[in-house]
Amino acid sequence: MGAPQMRLRTILPAVLAVLTLAGITACGDVGQPVDLARVNEAQRPLPQNAGEPEPVDDEPAPDCGDPTASLRPNSDISAGSTMAKIRERGYLIAGIDQNTYLFGFRNPNTGQMEGFDIDVTRAIANALLGDPNKVQFRALTSAQRVPALQDGDVDIVARTMTMTCGRWQDINFSSEYYTAGQRLLVNANSRAESLEDLRGRNVCSAKGSTSIDRIAEAGGKPLQVDNWSDCLVVLQQGQVAGVTTDDSILAGMAAQDPNTKIVGPRFSTEPYGIGIPKENEDMVRYVNSVLDDFRGGEWARSYGRWLSELGAPPRPPAPKYQD
Repeated sequence: MGAPQMRLRTILPAVLAVLTLAGITACGDVGQPVDLARVNEAQRPLPQNAGEPEPVDDEPAPDCGDPTASLRPNSDISAGSTMAKIRERGYLIAGIDQNTYLFGFRNPNTGQMEGFDIDVTRAIANALLGDPNKVQFRALTSAQRVPALQDGDVDIVARTMTMTCGRWQDINFSSEYYTAGQRLLVNANSRAESLEDLRGRNVCSAKGSTSIDRIAEAGGKPLQVDNWSDCLVVLQQGQVAGVTTDDSILAGMAAQDPNTKIVGPRFSTEPYGIGIPKENEDMVRYVNSVLDDFRGGEWARSYGRWLSELGAPPRPPAPKYQD
């Protein structure tokens, strides 16, 4: 054996040892194969703040009569009024949703807020300030809507907000500007046709919504999240068997994911109103005057732009007044 061969026999074991050590360091303990079944069964993380609803006081809210009855319109703007102060500031502050496709969402191509609720908000800004763009949007979750009004953080809330007697205790509402109804969204291959068909299974809805309470009433296991977009994510990940809320919101989810479908008839009536701080009755009357004009033509145009998937435009809900 020549000298080169002797050197090669001496070097090879050392090289192999180094390569083996590197392989162990990079790949972990040799001889412990990855258990693919366990990886597939790993629990996917839930969205932030997702979980079971906390127990609530079951005491019913006092009867307020018709929760859709608001204050009679008045477009006058007197010195010192809420509207005069907003004009002096130069812009309207509106609480909205930026995660509900078709009603309130941020267009990824333009960065602009769009949707039916956004059109209503811009109509108010245009009437009050002469410019539909003179509005500062504040993104809110469903649970943040009432506190934001109570704390004076926003002038109005236009965020698929159902008018209820319980909420009338804490805030004021405009007249009704849209009527929705609760339904169910499931995967396209699901056999479920109603909320009762998902008895004993996880169903998603948003924290602070009127929809969340009906899940347990139907025998389901409610999973509450901050935003409606989170419900679509957990449905796609198989963490819930369905999503339940207003059909107007579900239509946006179904439009984003063709592997889902809306099933069953409406099983509730959800009248939407603009939320306004309790002390600002003058603003309620002013907003109602704007909505009267909005119903005259822009309502149907906005419906056709965003909600045509729900069918032919119905007539806007007729306003009702308590005085």
